[in-house]
Order: sequence, then structure tokens, then C-alpha cells
Amino acid sequence: MIDQRGAHAAGEATFVGFEYTFPAIRGVQAGREFFVSMCPLRLIPKIFIFDDDEIAPEVRAQRVLNKGRLPALTRYILDNPDDYVFSALTASIDGEVAFEGIASEGAGMRAGQIRVPMAARFLINDGQHRRAAIELALKENPDLGDETIAVVFFHDAGLGRSQQMFADLNRHAVRPSRSIGVLYDQRDDLASLTRLLALKSSVFKQHVEMESSTLSARSRKLFTLSALHSGNQSLLQGLELKRDEAAVLAQAFWEYVDTLIPEWAMVRDRRMTAPDVRQNYIHSHGIALHALGRVGNSLLRESVDATVWQPRLKKLAGVDWSRTNTDWEGRAIIGGRVSKSHAQVTLTVTYLRRMLKLRLSPEEQRAEDAYQRGES
Repeated sequence: MIDQRGAHAAGEATFVGFEYTFPAIRGVQAGREFFVSMCPLRLIPKIFIFDDDEIAPEVRAQRVLNKGRLPALTRYILDNPDDYVFSALTASIDGEVAFEGIASEGAGMRAGQIRVPMAARFLINDGQHRRAAIELALKENPDLGDETIAVVFFHDAGLGRSQQMFADLNRHAVRPSRSIGVLYDQRDDLASLTRLLALKSSVFKQHVEMESSTLSARSRKLFTLSALHSGNQSLLQGLELKRDEAAVLAQAFWEYVDTLIPEWAMVRDRRMTAPDVRQNYIHSHGIALHALGRVGNSLLRESVDATVWQPRLKKLAGVDWSRTNTDWEGRAIIGGRVSKSHAQVTLTVTYLRRMLKLRLSPEEQRAEDAYQRGES
């Protein structure tokens, strides 16, 4: 029997004299060479590896693969074969790298090809989830194999350098706000519906912050696009509607809610300022829109006829949305601050259902019982 070290040596011997050749452009960062190339997707799973999940974190060069992210990434590729976009992978090469330029001087010195022995190891520094999603997508659609992805190659200078590269590549990464994600998403019908409401509806027009998911104390906006999107998502969940029908229904719902919350209209009429409303009331915050959407959803599931659901929602006018209402403490407000955690959304929903004389779901009833016992 050959031990693991011997098997690795035998594998290296098998590939002696064989090499990978990649078209590449050579660059320099911090005095070190790196190379930018294009690799066919079918090659990605075969040559790029990532550390074993069972290796201790201190001797790994990257985080453990989060397999829960893979289905969404894989479906993104498979569902959008004509316009998916993946950024470059970053990898270290543990082995010799030989660069051959197409010319000995001028710009041609930077373009050419790199040759890497097949016995070398390629370690992903950034992009392991993209690499794993590509592998899964290829199993369902092998035709994707001829497409390419950019790869930035660095020469492996040891574990410490690889770990530092991972830290540096992710140090300043900033996830875009949920609002700007909704603003720019052209594929999702709900995002399109939400943008349309924000731009055209008399309730929201000119009063929705389109980019940031938080509002500064002095902002003249009353809502965020991400909060409106969450409200629409909970409102329309599970309803079998065509896109135009959903848009009409959502607009009708929010415009009727608007008649039951006078402060929203007072901001539009400039009788109150948006900062004052946000400071003194909770009904323009994300938790309220989410909770209103959930309450509306239960009514719309029974009937989308306005003459049926509007009268049942009318008691909403009697809700005291002011922060001074002690009923919100422990529900929508924790320690003096509005909270939008799942538990707080649920407790806000149960409060609204009770005010509207609506039945609670089993989950909501358990949450309400725990709150009443002081366990929340």
C-alpha cells in the first residue's frame, strides 16, 4: 500500500513533462508578479481546489465552504445562461510558473502565456463558492463548459501569504445595500413592482430613499426602497397573480393603508416633516411595512375584492403608532430603538391582528403567549 505522501509523489511523477498553458497578461503588485488569464468553465472544477473543511482554521487559507449558498448561485447560472455575470477568481499556484511574452520589448512583453506543470497545485484564494457553483451548473448544463471566466494567478509563497491574501481581498469588501439591490435588479418581478410603486404611487413618490437601506436623522424621505420591497414581498407571498394584477393590487393596498395613517399624508402636504414622523412614530419603519404586508396577505388570501378586504382593514385607523405607546415596548421597540428582527416583526403582526380582530396563526399565537408571560 502506498501512503498518502507516496501517492502524491507518484501523482507528480505521472505528470512529469506535462503542463498547463494559459494565455495571460503579466502585471506587478507590491513587487510581485501576477497573471490574468481566461479559463474555460469545464477546467475550473478539475484544477482549482480549496482546503479540506476538516482542516483547522489556522492552517487553512480560506473560510469553510458554505454549501447553503450554492443552490442559489447554481440556479443563477442555469436560469440566466445568456446574461449571468461572474467576477474573476483569484488563485495561488504552488509550483513553477514560466511566462513567455509575445515580444521581447514594448507592450508585447506583458502579453503572452504562462506554463505551469500539471503536478502544481492551484489554490483558490477568492471565489471558492463561484467555483463550486460552476461545478454543479456544469453537471446540469455541460454546454456551459466552453464559456470562460477570468482568473488572477499569483505564485504561492506559502500558507502565511495565502492567508494574508484572503484577508486583504475581503478586508474592504462591502455588500451593497438591499435598497440598491432592489433598484438595480432587472430580473425580479417584485423588485420591478416595488420600483414602480416608489416612482409612480401617490403614497410613495418622492418619499422613498432609493439607494440606502437606512435613513439619516435629517433625511427628507419617509421610507426606504428595501423596506417597501419587504412589505410587498410579505403582502404578495403565495398569491397566484399575474405581474400586472400584482402591481395593481399592491398599489390599491398601500393607497388604502395611506388613508388610515394620516401622518403619511401630512408629510406630503408639508404639515409635518419626515424626520419628525420617523422620530415620533413607527409606521414608516421597515418593521411596520413588513407587518402590514403580512396582515394584508392574510386578508388577500381570502379575497382580493376590495369591498371584502378594505372593511376588515379599516380598524387600522385606531392603531396608536406613536413611540410613546407603551404597547410597542418589547414588540417593535427594544430598549428605546425600533427593532426589525424576526421575533419583533411577529409580535408587531400579532398586535395588529388583535387590533383588527383577526385570527393568529399557531406560530403567532405562541409568540404572543410568550410575550404576555414576559418571555420575549
